[in-house]
Amino acid sequence: MNNQLQGGSPVANYKHQFPYQPFHLVTPSPWPLLTSFALLILTSATVIYFNGYQSPFGGSGLSLLFLGLITTVGAMILWFRDVITEGTFLGDHTYVVQKGITMSVGLFILSEVFFFVSVFWAFFHSSLSPTVELGSQWPPLGIPTINPFELPLLNTVLLLSSGATVTYAHHSLIQGNRYGVILGTLMTLIFAVLFTICQGIEYYNAGFTIADGTYGSTFFFSTGFHGIHVLVGTAFIAVAFFRMLSYHLTDHHHLGFEASILYWHFVDVVWLFLFVSIYWWGS
Repeated sequence: MNNQLQGGSPVANYKHQFPYQPFHLVTPSPWPLLTSFALLILTSATVIYFNGYQSPFGGSGLSLLFLGLITTVGAMILWFRDVITEGTFLGDHTYVVQKGITMSVGLFILSEVFFFVSVFWAFFHSSLSPTVELGSQWPPLGIPTINPFELPLLNTVLLLSSGATVTYAHHSLIQGNRYGVILGTLMTLIFAVLFTICQGIEYYNAGFTIADGTYGSTFFFSTGFHGIHVLVGTAFIAVAFFRMLSYHLTDHHHLGFEASILYWHFVDVVWLFLFVSIYWWGS
């Protein structure tokens, strides 16, 4: 019996092909290390550029900033490619692994909830009881607020529409309707891009900046970080869209798409709070 359990026996090969535990033991990968260095370059270059310092390699920090951005995006693409290969083609993402990924996505979104709780806390701390330094009123005197029923209302319609189309795409995928899932996801991406463009137009035409006291800081910090989340969610859904075009997703194997939908609905809910509290009530 002991001889049959040696390395080259059929029993050993059977154990190698069908392990006793359902967890995925990740193979060594260079992408975490590359991502760490890329993020170091990106963060350092951002600080250098924003403060007007010279780059260590000469010139402004803009070229170093682009280098950090390109290396970060490249590392993410290579890392995600390996994850997709493991889950879709190698079958390493078992039911237990998928449950763990779902839980991690939920905990990540929960951490984002508390991040925005701190942002709203800062806003309401200043707006509910304006100090003398703020002129004892909110908004402070001299701040031309943005009309909530112009671009902000349009952005609200766009974002809520994107939530509806991505939900339609999800249900179409479950029902096996390939045309519906591609159409719904494409419409979601279009709405997301239009939202980002409108947000940029709003920032460009705003009558105040982030340097205009507490109001400017809380406004641009809250809406700006939400805009960053919109960009991340757009990339998240875009990856799922291209995987649909490549026939990677099925009606029972689309965990990445479900994660992007959960993230996008979180972005929708945060925007509703932003619109009501900062754009409408706060102005």
